[in-house]
Amino acid sequence: MLSKIFVAGAVSAIVAAAAPASAEEGKQRFTHEGYTYVYDVRDTKTGQVISGRRYPDAVAFNLAVKNGKVSGTSGGVPVAFKVEEARGASGK
Repeated sequence: MLSKIFVAGAVSAIVAAAAPASAEEGKQRFTHEGYTYVYDVRDTKTGQVISGRRYPDAVAFNLAVKNGKVSGTSGGVPVAFKVEEARGASGK
């Protein structure tokens, strides 16, 4: 199960665009605390949707980013926090 800080750190890397693009079907990827996140980002009318999986355990996550807030699920667990909290968590 992912903790809020773990998910926040991962989202921070995504939101900050620190992850290089992968040639694998338009998906992006980055590694954080020993896990590799493979995801795509879709723009919507109200913000962005970040969907993907964390490996090696293939845990799925689906997050919506809008109005400075992140909400969604990671590993079936609801998560919600401010984008600014995610940026701060990446350095922990």
